[in-house]
Amino acid sequence: MDNKRAIVMVVDDNIANLMVAKNALAQFYNVFTMSSAAKMFSLLERNKPDLILLDMDMPEMDGFEAVKILKAKPDTRNIPVIFLTAKEDAESELESLILGAIDYISKPFMPQLLHKRVELHLTVEAQKLRLEHQAEELEARVMEVKHLNENLQKMVEEKTNNILKLQSAIFRSMANLVESRDDVTGKHIERTQRVLKVLMQKLREDSPYQDQVQGWDVGLMLESSQLHDLGKIAISDNILKKPGLLTAEEFEEIKKHVEFGIKIIELMKTEVPDADLLKYAKIFAETHHEKWDGSGYPNGLSGENIPLLGRLMAVADVYDALISERPYKKALPHEEAVQIILKERGSHFDPVLVDVFEQVADQFAIPTYFLLKP
Repeated sequence: MDNKRAIVMVVDDNIANLMVAKNALAQFYNVFTMSSAAKMFSLLERNKPDLILLDMDMPEMDGFEAVKILKAKPDTRNIPVIFLTAKEDAESELESLILGAIDYISKPFMPQLLHKRVELHLTVEAQKLRLEHQAEELEARVMEVKHLNENLQKMVEEKTNNILKLQSAIFRSMANLVESRDDVTGKHIERTQRVLKVLMQKLREDSPYQDQVQGWDVGLMLESSQLHDLGKIAISDNILKKPGLLTAEEFEEIKKHVEFGIKIIELMKTEVPDADLLKYAKIFAETHHEKWDGSGYPNGLSGENIPLLGRLMAVADVYDALISERPYKKALPHEEAVQIILKERGSHFDPVLVDVFEQVADQFAIPTYFLLKP
C-alpha cells in the first residue's frame, strides 16, 4: 500500500453506491468501503483515514449517530466527515453541519463530481494542517524572543522580523484558503486592498477624517483586511459555489459568514489577545456589510456608529463586486460602477467616503486599477 496516498473511507449500506465511490476514487486514494457504521468503527481501530464519506440513512446506526460518536472520541474527532444522502431538505443539511460534518453530497452522485469534492476537501484539510504547523512555529518563535537576553538586541530584532513575516504568511494563507473555496471572487482580496489603500491615503491628505486616520498603520490594516470574508470558510459549497442567484433562504445562510468570521477571529484572539492585526481583522469582518442608513447586517448599525474601517471596506467591497463577473451577472464598466457608488451616498455609504471615492475613482479604472500595488 502506498502510504503517501490519502486514505478515504466510504460507509454506505447500498453496495451500488460503494462500487461507484470506489471506482471514482481508487485511482487517486486508498479507498476502504464498508456497509455499516459498526464496520467503520471496527476498521478505525486499525486505520485512521484522512476523510470519511458517511451515509446519513443506514439501518441499525445512522450517520447522525455515527458522527456524534466520531466527534466524541479524541482519536477520531478531527477526522473530516462528508455526509452522503438522498435527502435535499435544508434541515438535514444544517443538522449535519452542526454535528461537525464539513460538507453534504447528494445521491446519486456523479463519479467525477465526487472525486472533485473529495479532492477539494483533502486539499483544504492539508492547508489547515500546514496553518496549524505554522501557528506552532509562530508560538515557538514568540517564546524564543521573550527569553532573549537584552544584550542580544540585534537577534531580537531579527527574530521579531521573522515572526512578522510568518504572521503575514499565515494571514495570506488563510485568505487564500477562503478564496480557494469561493473561487468565483478571484482576486477579490487583493483588489479590495488596493482600493482601501488609495482611499486611506486620500483621507490622510484632505478630508474631515484627516485627524482620525493620521495615526493609522495602513500596512497593518491592509493586511488585516484580508480576513474580512474569513467566515465564508464555514459556508456550505452548495451555497458558496452556486452558479446563479441565491434564494432568500440561501442569502440568509451566506450572511452568517460574518458571524462565523467573528467567532474564528475571537478564537484566535484568545491565544494572542493583544494582536492589533486581529483587532482590525475583527472590525473588517464584523462591519463591512453594515450600511450608513442602518439597513445592513449583522447589527443594523448606522452612521458613525459603524467603525470607519468598516465603512471603508463597504465601499471597496461593493465597488469590486460591481466590476467583477459573477455566474448571475456580467462585470459592470468602471464608470457605471462609480455612478452606482455615488447614488448610494448617504444610504449604503458614508457621504464623506463617497466624496473621497469620487475624487480618486480614476485611479481604479482598468488597467490602472490592476497595476496598483496594495
